[in-house]
Amino acid sequence: MGKKALINIDYTNDFVVDDGALTCGKPGQELERRIVDITKEFINQGDEVFFAIDIHEKDDQYHPETNLFPPHNIRGTMGRDLFGSLQNIYEENKNKANVHYMDKTRYSAFAGTDLSIKLRERGITDVYLVGVCTDICILHTAVDAYNQGFSISIYQDAVASFDQAGHEWALRHFKNSLGANLL
Repeated sequence: MGKKALINIDYTNDFVVDDGALTCGKPGQELERRIVDITKEFINQGDEVFFAIDIHEKDDQYHPETNLFPPHNIRGTMGRDLFGSLQNIYEENKNKANVHYMDKTRYSAFAGTDLSIKLRERGITDVYLVGVCTDICILHTAVDAYNQGFSISIYQDAVASFDQAGHEWALRHFKNSLGANLL
């Protein structure tokens, strides 16, 4: 096994709180302790941790998601804050060299970001994914990781969606089509 990194995807208020703009609700809320534990473990081991967080501009008529989903994760809003105690973990560790926060404007954490460069310059070969939504942003990040030759692991107990059928389909797809390890 090579060097590893955790990619913590979109675990924000808008995607998790009961009244979030695009929430997965209870399934997402139930992940909090597990995501926090995994994140702390990676940070404390000195492994790289990336918070890849969706960002949108208010009233952006050109973004492709505008016609698909209600406005969410708008720059400068509480909806974009990390959910629950994960925000505290980030705040406590954000100045560590192995903790990174990046804005993403598409489903995949690789699309339009320097994530691939950051992983490669650190010698990362294995990516571990947690967050929401399993069948959207986790899925698109996993597909891009696969296409770029990274080994992929998904913590099944640390991903969720507002679409249970989509969640279950994505887990099968990770394993059967991307060769991901389901942990």
